[in-house]
Amino acid sequence: MTPSEFVCALEAASLPNVFNPWRDHCAVHDRGDAAALRRENLRLFLERAIATEVSTMWVGRDLGYRGGRRTGVPLTDEVHLASASMLLGDIDLVRATEGPIMAERTAAVVWRVLEQVRQPVVLWNVFPFHPHQADDPMSNRCHTRAERDETWPLLEALIEMVQPQRIVAIGRDASVALADLGVTAEPVRHPSYGGQAEFMAGMFALYAPSLTGLPLLDDQDRSSVRH
Repeated sequence: MTPSEFVCALEAASLPNVFNPWRDHCAVHDRGDAAALRRENLRLFLERAIATEVSTMWVGRDLGYRGGRRTGVPLTDEVHLASASMLLGDIDLVRATEGPIMAERTAAVVWRVLEQVRQPVVLWNVFPFHPHQADDPMSNRCHTRAERDETWPLLEALIEMVQPQRIVAIGRDASVALADLGVTAEPVRHPSYGGQAEFMAGMFALYAPSLTGLPLLDDQDRSSVRH
């Protein structure tokens, strides 16, 4: 499967109480061509990752309404679209929404680490879409086991396409889900709910051989790591 074919497969998916950013249109925030722009963002991201033989995938749980739902790039909010562009060699990732730029806390921490690691990775989620409460499209909820099972072939196809040497599971939910699906991954703490310092420390430990001499944790981060 090619990146273009993969994006087409994503576009075809439709589930209740789930926003598919590569198919669906948000009447509140999206430009008229938002879904097409997000498809192009993801296609460019994956094509460049494969062309440069990116060897690592970071996998979270699912999209949040402030991040990948808006950009089409997992674990990436609009504040960090330019960072994502530069990480993979200045690809042309664009905004698909109107109004003020929206930030996401998880994306901010993920990109703080990536900007220090300085190594491109493929970013993804166990469940690739944004699950929300039935009466609130701008809410986050955990995807169900049935939803994950239905979209598992997409994750399987992505792993086959990228052929990563290492997969990092961000958070317990992602780690358990990947294990259930038979995917070997290295777990790190999720940065939300007070886990920022532990997440950063865990990631830097994984990348330690290539990070000698870099100022990884500042004093505030270091003092808040729980042992």
